[in-house]
Formats: sequence, C-alpha cells, structure tokens
Amino acid sequence: MTRRKFLAGSAAGGAAMMMTPAKKAFAAGSFEGFPDGMGVLVDLTRCVGCRTCEAACNVEQKLPEPALPFDDTSVFDEMRHGQKRRTTDKAYTIVNRYEPESADEPLYRKIQCNHCNEPACLTSCFVNAYKKTPEGAVIYNSKVCVGCRNCMIACPFHIPAYTYHSVLNPVIKKCIFCYDTRLKEGRPPACVESCPQQVMTFGKRKDLMTIAKERIKKNPGKYIDHIYGEKEVGGTGWFYISNVPFEEAGFDVHLPKKPIIDNVKDFLAIVPMVLTIWPALFTGFHLLSTKGKSHGHGDDHSHDKQEGH
Repeated sequence: MTRRKFLAGSAAGGAAMMMTPAKKAFAAGSFEGFPDGMGVLVDLTRCVGCRTCEAACNVEQKLPEPALPFDDTSVFDEMRHGQKRRTTDKAYTIVNRYEPESADEPLYRKIQCNHCNEPACLTSCFVNAYKKTPEGAVIYNSKVCVGCRNCMIACPFHIPAYTYHSVLNPVIKKCIFCYDTRLKEGRPPACVESCPQQVMTFGKRKDLMTIAKERIKKNPGKYIDHIYGEKEVGGTGWFYISNVPFEEAGFDVHLPKKPIIDNVKDFLAIVPMVLTIWPALFTGFHLLSTKGKSHGHGDDHSHDKQEGH
C-alpha cells in the first residue's frame, strides 16, 4: 500500500466516523437495568468503622495487602488533595469517617461501586468493556478495554480506578459485586456477609427499597426522609439511609435524577472519532516529516560530493 492510499483510507475512516450519529458511537447504548436485579441497602446509622468489610473484600478479590492493617484507625485521618480516601485499584471498597454538624458522634460510610441501574461507565464505553448483568452487577472486561478512561470521567461517584503503575497491564479496577464468586450463585458479596453490625442488607433491589421506606416510616426521628440512590442518576443498586443529611456524610446531593450520561454523551461521542482521526493525522505528519528529512539528507550528500570533487 502506498503512503497516499494509506492516508486516504485513514482520512475516509475518520470522515465516516465524523458523519456517524452520536448514538452509533455508543455501542453500549442506553440501558434501564433489570427489574429483578439484586442490590444492597446500607444503613449508615449502624456502621462503627470496624473496616471488616474492607478486609473481606481484600481476601475475596485477592487484592494486595494494604500499607496499614485493617484495624489501624489512622486511615480515617488521611487526606489527599483535600479529599478523603477513595477506592483504588488495590482497594475496591473503603470506609471513611465524617463529623456531621447535626450529630454528636462520628458517622462512618462504606464506599464502593454503586452498580447503577443505567451505568454511565457502560454507556460511555464505545468498545463494550462494561456489562450490566441480570443479577445487578456492573462488571468489566479488561480484554477489550483500550484505556481511554471515559468511564472514569463519566462515573458520577468517581469509582473506577486505573492501574497507572502497571506498564504491561494498565486496566480499570473496581468493585464487581463479587459477581464471579458469589452474586451469580445467589450469594451476598463478601463485605455484606462479613459485617458484624448488619449495616448492609442484601436482596432484590425492589424488595430492599420497600424495607428502606418502612424503616424510615417507623423511625421518623431517627432517619432522614430520603433514600440516597433510589432516584439519583436513574437509581443505583446500592442505596443508603442515614440519620444526618447526606451532604454531611460526603455524598454529592446535586446529582440529577436522570442518568448522568445524558449530560455528557455528546462530548464522549467525540472520543471514538478522535481516536480514529488522530492516528491518521499523526501518521501523515510523520511520513511528511520523514520524507522531508530524506530529501534534505540527499541534497546535503550531493552537495558534499560536489565539494569533494
């Protein structure tokens, strides 16, 4: 293939991608979840910050040992860039401590992937690396991932982590609801099963939502009249009830009710186009540059020969 044909073909492919409607760029499309999907109700009033869930997740997912043991409470004081701890490629779930103004005692909150009904990570991924299973889990296939990290931008909860330190296998890492080892067999995730305080209740999402509403109704002075995750960003598989306003527990209370992807899909639809066009452009620049250098060297060489004569 000649340089001209190669560049023409690349440009044609880029042009075709540009003319493709935004919906075509999203291979995963829009998804509304499974009505019988499983979920977890998290009662923040019960958590004591023991971090047993972190240890259980570490064992179940075969993650590396943390720098500090799980019974070391100094991690609650850790701050990075003014923010509390976040999930990483080595810790799929973490517990943070908060000091709410409306309560006399600290509040502890477990953080992991919320397994959205309409996942932004899924709809932002143009290579279908993500999948929402009938059981309710949002899982990830590293074999088809191209490393664009759209999912990290799209996730409203800032959950997907990237293995920056791995040169040979830089992939996305996150909680998968213990799908392979537990969920698809009908068993609760390791963190839920290990919790000594019964902070988390596992079951069908629609049944858990009923339980959450009844718990709030029967204890009006104990709980805030809101279930975080019932409607936020289209609803989540993991949802929360609390005795303090959710913003005091580090939750983003400004998320829309509709899926977050509706606000970013036009921008993210450009990415496949960019990934198609840029390589062609850079290849063209490289070839032109190489060609120019080769001509330049040839002229210099002829000039040297003439001077020699």
